[in-house]
Amino acid sequence: MKITTLILILFTLLCIQPSSAQSLDPVRIGIDGLSHDHVHGILNNYQKRSDIQIVGIAESDKKRAKELADRYGFDLSIVYDDLQTMVEKTKPEGVVAFNSIYDHLKTVEVCAPRGIHVMVEKPLAVSAEHAEKMKRLAREFNIYLLTNYETTWYPTIYKAFEMAVSNNEIGEINKVMINDGHKGPVEIGCSPEFLAWLTDPVLNGGGAVTDFGCYGANIMTWIMQNEIPETVTSVLQTIKPDIYPNVDDQATIILTYPDAQAIIQGSWNWPVDRKDLTIYGKDGYVEASDQHNLEFRLNRSAPKQELKITDFPLETNDPFSYFSSVIKGEIKVKNTDLSSLENNIIVVKILDAAKKSAAEGKTVTLK
Repeated sequence: MKITTLILILFTLLCIQPSSAQSLDPVRIGIDGLSHDHVHGILNNYQKRSDIQIVGIAESDKKRAKELADRYGFDLSIVYDDLQTMVEKTKPEGVVAFNSIYDHLKTVEVCAPRGIHVMVEKPLAVSAEHAEKMKRLAREFNIYLLTNYETTWYPTIYKAFEMAVSNNEIGEINKVMINDGHKGPVEIGCSPEFLAWLTDPVLNGGGAVTDFGCYGANIMTWIMQNEIPETVTSVLQTIKPDIYPNVDDQATIILTYPDAQAIIQGSWNWPVDRKDLTIYGKDGYVEASDQHNLEFRLNRSAPKQELKITDFPLETNDPFSYFSSVIKGEIKVKNTDLSSLENNIIVVKILDAAKKSAAEGKTVTLK
């Protein structure tokens, strides 16, 4: 009896160990492009991570690759001239894109047929046409296609959402104001490699309207649970044509819904960095002034209250850990999530309509 029991235990352990070990293995990640300055986020601490392993990098600019290799300590032997060669040689499970927004489509065209999941930096695509092609590829080849925003990792926006949307603590929402921006990418010292496409109307799809308008479109689409706005009205300006001769540096976008309105302001002209959100309801308001500071009044007679928000509601507060957990099946992405493909298809439609509205000087109807 004892021998039989021992055999059963050993058999069970042999069956369990491979799958347990597999779940503990880091996800093999490739990087497509090093020109986006947000790439510092993944390179900064990759050697200390156990959730991901960088197995390959696609970057044709050898000077940029060597500069970052010297800074962060990765071996230049994992750098390849193009994405196709990199994925064939290194077999990543997921690829994170730090190239131009225009090139996001090419990233998906290479990765999707090979079953490689993709996470791009915001926004998803330069146009609705590109976005729809990416969506078709993701659906056809059953891959995850996520979009990463800095604000997705702000605890305050989740608290604001909980109060205003989930718990209806401020009454029916009627207006949302979202502001994002800074002094300008040149003024804050973005790298030449980043500026080369960030200030190009084709490669970036616009200036501040793309770079910062996408944040507001993403968050408002989340608040409205993927409801498409009825109309989009936009004004784009170039306040500093000597610095940004080819793209807008000032963007204001107004979205209307049957019972609500959103004002999205994206700017490369603000004297200070800002990423803030205010949701107004029939009775009160809630304001996330940054990632940790929240202010609210639940009704007209209630005093203003301020909170410091540090707790984060998702299983992880890091985009690359999130991506690896999604790939492993540990996190399920809902259609209405901030990173979801469904949300970000709507974001690109809003940005397309905003550019059209500004160019034609009239409101664009979406619904």
